[in-house]
Amino acid sequence: MNILVVHGPNLNLLGEREPNIYGKLTLREINLRLKAIAKKEKAALRVFQSNREGNIIDFIHRNRKWADGILINPGGLTHYSISLRDAIAAVSLPTVEVHLSNINKREKFRKTNVIRDVCVKQFMGESDESYIKGLLYLKRLSGGVRFGEKI
Repeated sequence: MNILVVHGPNLNLLGEREPNIYGKLTLREINLRLKAIAKKEKAALRVFQSNREGNIIDFIHRNRKWADGILINPGGLTHYSISLRDAIAAVSLPTVEVHLSNINKREKFRKTNVIRDVCVKQFMGESDESYIKGLLYLKRLSGGVRFGEKI
């Protein structure tokens, strides 16, 4: 199984950015953990981070035929990016949304989520375990679920 791992804006600052909310692990450390698990699970990853919405959309578009699924932490794009939502819908790949913190228990504006409805599953509030659970969930799907189906 081929999985795109997409990290949105400001996630490049993990480990130093508000560690009381996002934890002390760096993005590099999270990626290394994901790669180790993917290797055991016989899954291939393409990992990408950008602070620019258009770059993330271009990455998804460019890799849509290679990928069997998407694991995405859209960061702040979660709350307003209709363009990212449409890109996920357009490629019709099973997508799992992850967040390090529980966005539903934070500021009021974070309760708005335009990404959720184009994802098959969401994991949040468990630090890097959210990513790991999302990766393993996608691996279990093994291409058996298409866009719009929830399991």
